[in-house]
Amino acid sequence: MTVDVVVLGLGYVGLPLARAASAAGLSVVGLDTEPAVVGRLQSGQSHVDDVTDDDVAAMLLSGFRATVDEAAIGEAATAVICVPTPLSNYHGPDLRAIEAATETVARNLRPGMLVVLESTTYPGTTDEVVRPILEKSGLAAGTDFHLAYSPERIDPGNQTYGTHNTPKVVGGHTATCTARAAAFYGQFVSTVVPTKGTREAEMAKLLENTYRHINIALVNEMSKFCHQLGIDLWDVIRAAGTKPFGFEAFHPGPGVGGHCIPIDPNYLSHNVRAKLGYPFRFVELAQEINATMPAYVARRAQNILNDAGKAINGASVLLLGVTYKPNVADQRESPAIPLARRLAALGARLSYHDPRVGHWDVPDLAAERVDDLEAAVAAAELVILVQHHREYDADHLAGLAKRFFDTRGASTVDDAYRL
Repeated sequence: MTVDVVVLGLGYVGLPLARAASAAGLSVVGLDTEPAVVGRLQSGQSHVDDVTDDDVAAMLLSGFRATVDEAAIGEAATAVICVPTPLSNYHGPDLRAIEAATETVARNLRPGMLVVLESTTYPGTTDEVVRPILEKSGLAAGTDFHLAYSPERIDPGNQTYGTHNTPKVVGGHTATCTARAAAFYGQFVSTVVPTKGTREAEMAKLLENTYRHINIALVNEMSKFCHQLGIDLWDVIRAAGTKPFGFEAFHPGPGVGGHCIPIDPNYLSHNVRAKLGYPFRFVELAQEINATMPAYVARRAQNILNDAGKAINGASVLLLGVTYKPNVADQRESPAIPLARRLAALGARLSYHDPRVGHWDVPDLAAERVDDLEAAVAAAELVILVQHHREYDADHLAGLAKRFFDTRGASTVDDAYRL
């Protein structure tokens, strides 16, 4: 075998992984089904926030290549599957991309190879879905090839923690598989955390994100009744956060977005219902609460205008920040989308500004992009800070606005409306 690792899927998980492995001196091939993605990478252009064009150039100089040719798998000692796992129409995990990628690996599987699944999914996927597909090759997991699961822990836009210094959880089909996977990741990740098996590694990722999901739901629910009681929840969280033990601060917002929080806990809830026959009530209640936040913010916006003697129907409403988290261009599952749809349904005339998004394409929604931020803020009947990018000075913008609704707790001026 002439290649150390082939990474299947060159998105927000696979490309940073390929960069880290390449930077550590491993020979890396990236495999993707999208010719446009491969073409851009081969020309030195990145399509992922956390990987710059300079990073791609350095990877190419180190021997990295991107391809659509699955034959590259047969050249590799390790194959890592980093494909997306969205929700299906019935809110269970859609494993079609995992199944297709695993079939591709199976066609090119060789004795002694290590195969690792990184895609987030429900406990049991590696053993119940991936392993049987691979073993159709005639090779047995744990005997003829190594099989493991290692959940991705990418946090787009995080300037402190990346692939190298975020501990890597690894669980193998056998203890030997775990050791082989740990040795692979240990070449470019500072800390590797082994688990008893693949199911424990799969569950660890779901526990991490379900913990966040439930605590975000808690403060979102608190934000509603604190507003009614005249209590500043942001000040409450600040005060509670001074306790040096037993408390971790979470903050309310206009909804949850991205590739993890709105999706991953559903895998766990679906798995509990499917295998045990009863609901995971904490998760399902949290999902219900978080999913209602865009509608709640739209109602608050309507009330703010009503209190000023203005109808939301026909009012100009400017949305600031339409990505799912600050300081990235990623719009996946952004709460700005359902919020904008709710406001449009109420008759608002929408516009938006986002320093990271040149074109915001939401089906059946008309929202004009504004370029002159300060002029647009001053002109709008209502400005809603949906995402607090570092380019936004919330207090300055609040001072310019007729009405400034801060859903992120970024402003300190008294006349700003806060969630």
